[in-house]
Parts: sequence; C-alpha cells; structure tokens
Amino acid sequence: MSENVIELEHVSFKYKGSEEGLLNDTSLTVTNGEALLLTGASGSGKTTILRLINGLIPHYYQGDVEGKVTVAGREIAKTELYELAGVVGTVFQNPRSQFFSIDTDGEIVFGPENIGLDPKEIQKRKEDVVEEMHIGKLLGRSLFELSGGEKQSIACASVSALLPEIILLDEPSSNLDQGAIAKLAEQIRMWKEEGKTIVISEHRLWYLKNLVDRVIYMDHGHIAHEWCGEEFADFTPDQIEYLKLRPLNVPDILSPGCGGDCDCNGSCKVDLSTPDPAGGITLKKFYFSYHRNPYLFWKKSFSEDDSNLSLCIPRLVLPKGAVIGVIGKNGTGKSTFLKCVCGLEKDCRGIIECDGIEYRGRKRLAFSYMVMQDVNHQLFTDSVESEVLLSMKEDDKERCDKILDSLGILEFKDKHPMALSGGQKQRVAIASAMAADAKLMLFDEPTSGLDYSHMEKVGQLLKNLASSGNTVLVATHDPELIELCCDYVLCIENGKLGYMKRV
Repeated sequence: MSENVIELEHVSFKYKGSEEGLLNDTSLTVTNGEALLLTGASGSGKTTILRLINGLIPHYYQGDVEGKVTVAGREIAKTELYELAGVVGTVFQNPRSQFFSIDTDGEIVFGPENIGLDPKEIQKRKEDVVEEMHIGKLLGRSLFELSGGEKQSIACASVSALLPEIILLDEPSSNLDQGAIAKLAEQIRMWKEEGKTIVISEHRLWYLKNLVDRVIYMDHGHIAHEWCGEEFADFTPDQIEYLKLRPLNVPDILSPGCGGDCDCNGSCKVDLSTPDPAGGITLKKFYFSYHRNPYLFWKKSFSEDDSNLSLCIPRLVLPKGAVIGVIGKNGTGKSTFLKCVCGLEKDCRGIIECDGIEYRGRKRLAFSYMVMQDVNHQLFTDSVESEVLLSMKEDDKERCDKILDSLGILEFKDKHPMALSGGQKQRVAIASAMAADAKLMLFDEPTSGLDYSHMEKVGQLLKNLASSGNTVLVATHDPELIELCCDYVLCIENGKLGYMKRV
C-alpha cells in the first residue's frame, strides 16, 4: 500500500485580519508518487492548501491555523522553511515572483547553492536538469529577456535541481501560450515518471485531464467532490458546465485555419490593409524597437526598413464595434502592440485614423485606453468615484454614477480602489476608459488565472462594450474567452501581422 506523504487533518485556516476562513475542517491525504489536481472557483481554498504544504502558512502568511499538517513525516508547524527546501519545490503562477538571480544559470543553481551542496554536485545537478529538460539554448541569458514560457521553464528547472520529493504548481499555465502549455505538460509527465508527488492548483483543465491520478473539487473551503483521473477525464460538457469549470476540450480557434466546419479555403480570413466597407479604425506606421541606438539631439523615427524592430505594422484596419482577440506565442509582441497603440511606448509614433480624422501623439492617448493585466498599476486616487472623474474632461458626477451602475459597482463609489477585489478593480479601470470616451479599448490578458464564472463575466463585459460602439482589442491565450466573446482573432507573429480571421 502506498505511503501517505502529505496529510491534512481537520485543518481550518483564516488569514490575519480576515473574518471568514479559507479552509474549514479540511482533511486530505496524498500518496507517494500521486499526481493530484485541485480545482474549483477562485477563493475556494486551493492556493491555501499549497501554502500549508510548502510551509508558507504559518511561517510566512500569518493567520489562525487549526488542525495538523504533515509533509514527508515532518509536522509543518514545527519545521522551519529552510528544512523543507529539498523536500518540497513550488512553481508559482508568476515565475518572476520566485526568481532570485538575474541570469538563467544562476537561477538554476540558486537552490542547491543555498542549501550548501558541494560545487561538483551543484554542477552535476545543473547539467542533468538542462539535458533532461532540453533547455540548453536558455543558458547564459538574462531572465528579463525571456518570454513567459521560457521563464516557466527556468522556474521548473530551478525546482528540479533541488531534487524534491514533492512538487507543487500554483496556476502554472495562466500566462502561457498553447505551445508552452504543451511543454509544461511534458515536464509534469517527466516528473511523474521519476516518481515525484505532484499537487497542482489549476483552472485550465484540458492539458491535465490525462495526466492526473485524482481530482479534488474545492468549494468555499471544503472538499466538495473527489474523482479518480480517468472518471474526471470522461466528464461530459454538461457536467463541466454544472460545476462551473473551464472545458476539458478547447476549441481550435487559435490555429491559422478558420476553425469551423466550412469549406472556406481561406476566405474567412480578413484583409488586414483594405478598409472595411462599413468603415474601420486604421493603424498606420506602428514601428517600435526595444534595441534602438541612443540619440544625442533628436529622436530618429523608425521605419519599416529598420532592422531589429520589436513591432513592425505598416498598416492595419480594425473593424469597428467588434471584439478582436489578439493572439500569438509568448514573447511575440502582443503586449508591445497594445502598449504602442495606446501610447504607453512614447518612441512609437504611429497614427490612428477613424472617420477621416487622424490621431497622433497625445490625441492618440485620448482615442484609446488600455486596461492592464495588473490593474493596480493604473489606480491612483482614494475613491472609485474620484478615479472615474479623473478621466473626464469636466467633472460630471451624474454621468459617473451611470457608468458605475452599468458595470455593477455603483455601491463601491466611495471605497478606496485598492480595497476592492481583482475583478472589481478591473471594472473600475473600465469605468475610467468609458468616462474618457475612449473609442478603442485594449485589454492585456484580462482572464489570466480566472475561473470559468469570472471569465464569463469578463466576456460579457467585452461584448457589451463592443455593442455600445467601442472597438475592443483583447490579448489572450484563452481559446475559451475567444469562443465566448470575440468576433475576430488577430495573430501577431514576431512583432508583425500574421493574419486576422472571423471567429
């Protein structure tokens, strides 16, 4: 009989200052070599379980803990974090949050160096991990230059180099494209073959359905359901929808073909340079580089012939009143494209043309508005109402109330934006865009790490914005979101236009 390597016995937990518990009398065992998936709505307690296993609760995150947590024979409450370093390895949702070095080589060996291994053993572990994971091309590079998928590979390598018995992954696919997710799945399969015990907290299910041995469904701090992996993989779409989970099978929307059943022979694709018969929003001369030569007296304008351009879009026509999904691999230029369009990259001097009017420089800033992936970077005032009024040319509290009411956040108008949930903050940023009369709205990965219910709400919100006359660009890796709300997809390939097609 397999040995239990993780045991939670009647555990309850609530964070310091919180009135509600995130875990309520939860008991769970994980056997040696098992791959376990934790799923369920955001806030149901999945990440809290991972933090209890790796010791971040109670040694880093303070709160009230009841019950007993035992990992590899060690009672977590009585075990220091450094003692768990070679036992439990964690890959976080955002790899940047766990990096300690500035280069890839240093990051891979950081863990073994930190626990005082012999230099020869450290070098051997590095060589073994690099060969095993096929990441030789990533050696000798700055972590700041890597794409999301490459950062995730280095995070996995740094964990593997410690040779832990147990590996925890917290929403590991949330910022990855489908190619990078496939590589992540292969890495998990490799860990399984090595006999590692793996616990994964995840909303995306399609890449895990044939990898996990058991599935735990969390609901309001309780284990509500439990299935073996094979049983879960055979769930029907109706069963998945009832549980409010993301699909087990994703649509083939991100491929170059139309993705439908029609025999279009490419006719579903849209001409990227010819104006739409009903009129469109035209982007012209959008050139930008992160590697430009320094200038002494004046800025040199980019041109289509410049080498090493990070973004090269001579002309692009966007259909009006549509939701357009911006897709492409990690590091291919999607976020750069959005930042250039809305004016956040000052060196990009592109032109937006709409209804015969050209928008340059600051006028382009007024025409478009970007809602960032981390909206905390664009909330500045001490109340929701003040945040929205800040975007208006002249204060109009009555109009402000109407906008907040349409987004379902009028009740929070006197609250500090930073006191709101992530979804509420996002709606505050959208309210600011509406108040600024932005005709072109841009969203960067708005559903990263969201459960299906919240993804549905975001999708409906984007559709409502488009139906009100706005044109919406949304950079995303989620085919589920595209299927929910997008009229077109626009592919960016290495900073250049790939194709645009109807969904």
